[in-house]
Amino acid sequence: MEYRSHFSCVAGCEGSYDIEEVIYRCPKCEELLEVRHDIDLLRRRSPSAWIQLFDERVRTNRWPYGSGVWGKKEWVAPGVDDDCVVSLHEGHTNLFWAERFGKDLGLDDLWIKLCGNSHTGSFKDLGMTVLVSVVRQMIKNGKPIKVVVCASTGDTSAALAAYCAAAGIRCAVLLPRGKVSTAQLVQPLANNALVCALDTDFDGCMAIVQRLAVEPDIYLANSMNSLRLEGQKTVGLEIVQQFDWEVPDWIIIPGGNLGNVSALGSGFNMMCALGIIDTRPRICVAQAEAANPLYLAYKKGWDKFEPITASPTEASAIRIGNPVSIRRAVRTLKKFNGVVMQASEQELAEAAAAADRTGTFACPHTGVALAALVKLRQQELVKRNQRVVVISTASGLKFVDFKVRYHKGHMEGVQGTLINRPLELPNDYDKVKNALLGALDT
Repeated sequence: MEYRSHFSCVAGCEGSYDIEEVIYRCPKCEELLEVRHDIDLLRRRSPSAWIQLFDERVRTNRWPYGSGVWGKKEWVAPGVDDDCVVSLHEGHTNLFWAERFGKDLGLDDLWIKLCGNSHTGSFKDLGMTVLVSVVRQMIKNGKPIKVVVCASTGDTSAALAAYCAAAGIRCAVLLPRGKVSTAQLVQPLANNALVCALDTDFDGCMAIVQRLAVEPDIYLANSMNSLRLEGQKTVGLEIVQQFDWEVPDWIIIPGGNLGNVSALGSGFNMMCALGIIDTRPRICVAQAEAANPLYLAYKKGWDKFEPITASPTEASAIRIGNPVSIRRAVRTLKKFNGVVMQASEQELAEAAAAADRTGTFACPHTGVALAALVKLRQQELVKRNQRVVVISTASGLKFVDFKVRYHKGHMEGVQGTLINRPLELPNDYDKVKNALLGALDT
């Protein structure tokens, strides 16, 4: 079957737009667009047949279906030719059973979805494989695109640079100078992207990128372009598939620009529409206290959203005060009986450190989600016997400085209670033995 998808207005305006059209907002109301699929056509395949097909494709060597995203191509980007797909084998990331950390919180069934176990070390790869593949096909079909551009707090730029490098497409990234980790900065440099470090924050970078995207030969890669969300929605599909097609009770996800929670909801909605599942999880969006516009709107009532100026936070990737995907995120949370929690710098650092002691290596953004889980458990919104999944958005290896400063006690505003310093000892067997045994007795 020739499955189809198109752009439509998130606010419901009439009209549809081709996936290869350079368009990001509804011409009638200026709201964002979203990708919609021909659900009636997809329903011609039974739920059990979809499950069988998706299970057969896991780790297959048949191009491009071995990817966790492209293994569900019909639900993601059915119009992309296989020879235009740009894949770095994204997806299929580990669903880590956080048994020991769960027991510490009084939970029997806690899992962490390690989306950072990906080519560039973050979940952004899932969306970028779709966007860059569509761009590659657009160029092949004659669209005069010279460069793909994004604003970023680090991970988006890394993913865009890598996928564009693999495709042979020029890319440019705008970063807030001095506000991303060294690892995040060096990734697009290494992949030969044009890196512009601006004296502003993410919201300032985003404002410039949106103006640049009006130029006919510049293509926008931020999540206001909903092609990205089509790849990111496979996180929800993959979680359910890893649980043998059972739905968890809760999913906790860090929120910054809020495209990720919208994508998560989209995946579950599609599974419901096609009969794969018949329930939805509750969703919690976790925000840093220093960058919490969604949390403030949640506490005041959804209709009272106001942008803020985000303050410095260890969770730099979600330091966003004016999220582009606010409408989509609120719609998702309403449908999923969702909640929003915030975490202070103390709470996110301590939650990451506590989880690390049970086998993780959590990035600060995952620390925000883990801190939200602690609060949900304390408030008994999450019950002992419920299955809970925390979305880990990036590899902790991209934020080693965060770990170093915590364990040295050099993190401003944070009083670490789980600091673990190295023992500095002479090259003397007896002194090493005594120190080791003494430490084990404490």
